Amino acid sequence: MAENEYDIVTVGGGLGGSSLAKVMAEKGARVLVLEREKEFKDRVRGEAMLPWGVAEAQELGICDLLRETCGHKARWFDFFLGPAQIMHRDLESTTPQKNPVLSFYHPEMQQILISAATKAGAVVRRGAFVTEVRPGSPPSVTFQHEGMTTEVKARLVVGADGRVSSTRKWGRFLVEHDPPNLLMSGILFDDMRVPDDAAYILVNPGLCQGAFCFPQRGGRARAYFAYPVNAGFRLQGESDITRFIQECLRTGAPADYYRDVKPRGPLASFETADTWVGHPYRDGVALVGDAAASSDPTWGNGLSLTLRGVRALRDRLLANENWNAAGHEYAEEQDRFYGVIHDVTTWFHQMFMENGAEADARRAKAMPLIAADPTRVPDHGMSGPDIPFDKETARARFFGDV
Repeated sequence: MAENEYDIVTVGGGLGGSSLAKVMAEKGARVLVLEREKEFKDRVRGEAMLPWGVAEAQELGICDLLRETCGHKARWFDFFLGPAQIMHRDLESTTPQKNPVLSFYHPEMQQILISAATKAGAVVRRGAFVTEVRPGSPPSVTFQHEGMTTEVKARLVVGADGRVSSTRKWGRFLVEHDPPNLLMSGILFDDMRVPDDAAYILVNPGLCQGAFCFPQRGGRARAYFAYPVNAGFRLQGESDITRFIQECLRTGAPADYYRDVKPRGPLASFETADTWVGHPYRDGVALVGDAAASSDPTWGNGLSLTLRGVRALRDRLLANENWNAAGHEYAEEQDRFYGVIHDVTTWFHQMFMENGAEADARRAKAMPLIAADPTRVPDHGMSGPDIPFDKETARARFFGDV
């Protein structure tokens, strides 16, 4: 293979790009990782991997690495609907995977995985700015690095460049969107007095607001607050931290959780509506992670979906010498498993985060039935898209129509 030719080039070296680079390099593929950031910095992103995502990390051989370095496990899942606690769930005994939630500081996780990709034999270029991806046979990537412009060819280019992916544009993929409904703000706190072993979610349908806390190592926790896009404000920057806390308390979160907290990162808000590409492969270019499908972070499936996509792509590339066919097989599988999660999280939003007379009537009918039979709540968010799913039956049971 020529110097500027690779089996795989990943545009992005975060969770998706580095995990794929590591597992494929270990199988003998020549992989180039192009990562824009020279040093990973804190941005508001998902940092809690649900039990089914932890199982995907195990399948990819990165779970032990994360547990031993940056991971923090939360065995319990506490869910509140207004003041009422709906769930105190032992995830290690009630999910098929027998896994907890695994949380971590995102920049540390990124550094650990990109280093692991390097150790596995992938070529990594930090501070690399991709300027063009050309689909084709073979596809090519042009990037700038250390003052030089380079073009490389590959059997497969993988866009792992996030929810505002440029690879989607260069690859001429059609992007679909749900209507905007919520904003999510987040910040990292030290000395947050949350239970060390529990993920905490509180939703208040009357306000269309939610407060969320996920503990990390060393007494840190990532706190989030969800609120309507038409709320008339957008929490952003140091000056809004006090209001962030006040809004979490107004939503119903315990005041003790936020007393004397110390901010350790930026406060920022972003829209939560799903954005996705149907069939995220064409002409030698595949999309993974948020570039393929950005899931509503209110329900925490983003990291798990990323690793599920990496595993699906890896398995098909290893099973089929025709990587064009393998890419289409991957895209079909991505559409399937993302579709399940998208359906379920859409229902969760309708049940738990909408207000008004129609939404109140929906809950009045469904919640007594759920209280009597908790299996009416689809468990795909915790247990993954591969557990049985009959869409019409699942929806009817959840909404109390049967």
